[in-house]
Amino acid sequence: MTQEEIDKIVESMANAAREEAARLAAMAVEETGFGNVADKTTKNLFAANDVYNSIKDVKTVGVIRRDEENRVWEVAQPVGIVAGIVPSTNPTSTVIFKSLIAVKAGNAIVFSPHPGAAKCTAEAARIMQEAAERAGAPKGLISCLTQPTLPATNELMKHKLTGVILATGGPGLVREAYSSGKPAYGVGPGNVPVYIHESANIAKAVELIIQSKTFDNGTICASEQALLVDESIKEKVVAELKQQGAYFLNKDEKRKVESVIMVNGALNAKIVGKAPQVIAEMAGIEVPADVKVLVAEETGVGKEYPFSIEKLSPTLAFYTVKGMEEASELAQKILEAGGLGHTVGIHAEDEKVIEAFVINKPAGRIIVNSGTTFGGIGATVNGVNPSLTLGCGAMGNNVTSDNVTVHHLFNIKRVAFGVREMPKKDEIAQKEPALTK
Repeated sequence: MTQEEIDKIVESMANAAREEAARLAAMAVEETGFGNVADKTTKNLFAANDVYNSIKDVKTVGVIRRDEENRVWEVAQPVGIVAGIVPSTNPTSTVIFKSLIAVKAGNAIVFSPHPGAAKCTAEAARIMQEAAERAGAPKGLISCLTQPTLPATNELMKHKLTGVILATGGPGLVREAYSSGKPAYGVGPGNVPVYIHESANIAKAVELIIQSKTFDNGTICASEQALLVDESIKEKVVAELKQQGAYFLNKDEKRKVESVIMVNGALNAKIVGKAPQVIAEMAGIEVPADVKVLVAEETGVGKEYPFSIEKLSPTLAFYTVKGMEEASELAQKILEAGGLGHTVGIHAEDEKVIEAFVINKPAGRIIVNSGTTFGGIGATVNGVNPSLTLGCGAMGNNVTSDNVTVHHLFNIKRVAFGVREMPKKDEIAQKEPALTK
């Protein structure tokens, strides 16, 4: 198809996603029990609007660039069929996002839903396919497994016609994608540490953190997991957090909540995407109805300290640090405990501190003075592609540290014209006598 034909199809898909955003969000919450309808609607609209706007003018057909000075043409070639692995935490927005970037690049896509989100994922894929067909796309361009099982997913990933895998899910699934023998874009977990330096605008920093951490009840992997707060401003930050809806757990309450964060050494799926009141009830404690996030003061890092892991819920660890160097060392430990390559945040007004803190951090996204949820996916910052698949690079055992987008789903062929002659053997010998000895 021509660029114009593909662009018409992608526009139709984005329009349909926009129209169905709220209904798909409600389906996702009902089926999975994760998050809330308002924020899942926003996620669907982020894919339909922000992602679409970031790719709609990208050339993906034929000669996409001509470098006449160096006599090189770059030609786009689709990868073919994309295997789209979909998580239960973002089941409909991921389908919208991956459909748009796959089709824009000239590919077909087959989705493998999480078994706990099979209905809403299939419905999102159906909406995308029907919208594509209305604009002239062939039948079956966007498809979805109807019986999602691990063997079915593995067969899809290893199929001879699969060109590339877009794997969003747990570490086990990502490892399967990388070991399938096919090219794969996998992503890692995000155990995001956020440093609040004494130069920060405290009220604004807390506002952004609360908004980010509570979005869809913490189901986006770029959401804040631990706050690292300078000792000199601790009291002000604690007061501001309480003022804006945080509930600080006492030692007994912390111990009870820790008991429901992890089960058998892993994150308890039952707390994922749940409201703080629900998590508190599970732990046998009661918190006020207006509480937005549960916070526990912490000193250690590792599985024996459940608040230090990625929790995918409105729960936060709170660390007190003596300054930037201690914060930097602690952030490194937190990333090594389960978030290498993903995201780090900092709130500060002193740019020298910002540069010193971020320069050596093993993270693909370092978000400054913004909520990491929205900064990480490219909603509130420039220079980060709007995306719902966030690579962690070699640090996180991923092939890319980029926010995956349309550019990752087509190959570039280079048509290169000869512009100079290779020196002949006798010419080389005359210029470099030593080479003949």
